Amino acid sequence: MEGAGIRGVWIKLPISLANLIQSAVEEGFWYHHAEETYLMLAYWLPNTPHTLPVNATHRVGVGAFVMNDKREVLVVQEKSGVLKGLGIWKFPTGVVEPGEDINIGVVREVKEETGVDAEFVEVLAFRQSHKAYFEKSDLFFVCILRPLSFDITKQESEIEDAQWMPVEEFAAQPFVQKHELVKYILEVGLAKSDKEYAGFSPISIKSAFSPKQSLFYMNRRDLEKASGPIINTQKDS
Repeated sequence: MEGAGIRGVWIKLPISLANLIQSAVEEGFWYHHAEETYLMLAYWLPNTPHTLPVNATHRVGVGAFVMNDKREVLVVQEKSGVLKGLGIWKFPTGVVEPGEDINIGVVREVKEETGVDAEFVEVLAFRQSHKAYFEKSDLFFVCILRPLSFDITKQESEIEDAQWMPVEEFAAQPFVQKHELVKYILEVGLAKSDKEYAGFSPISIKSAFSPKQSLFYMNRRDLEKASGPIINTQKDS
């Protein structure tokens, strides 16, 4: 097999055949990654360090800055986690689902946690941290959304309370003063709302090597200022 150009072997073992794991490991296979319905094992044929790609290393999270015309921000108190029972108000946050775009995921999280319909505007900033969940790294995208509705219906399973809070009252919380991430989210959110801070908005693009569409996030405003209008990729009808 190695002579045929094959150096690595994969076994995707469905959970219904979990009894075969021991046999595969005894033959030299090792665990590569696991999902809900299968375990992926790998084997390297040459007597050299393997060059197989590692499993996914990051989780993608989102946080939402949503402010209405009264300068009230949408905030929640969580029923679980490290902030449970502390009476701390925070911005809605969540995790992007597999195959879900960032701009779609943050709108969904706001709707699920608060019942508020909102429109994605931009990614304002992002944080990278390591050894966060199950020893994986974490990418957290701070997004600004424009509210389309204002009545709140909290998510009973996860949210203790939700409300529109004057931004000054939110900023005065000792938690906000001590938590640098929240301070920066507030700072960039207000900079976008009150000043000329420009975040990143998505443009749908297609790879030359794949028919799949993806989203490219960029500061469109400053790009247009620097180089004129963005190239029109749409075909003339």
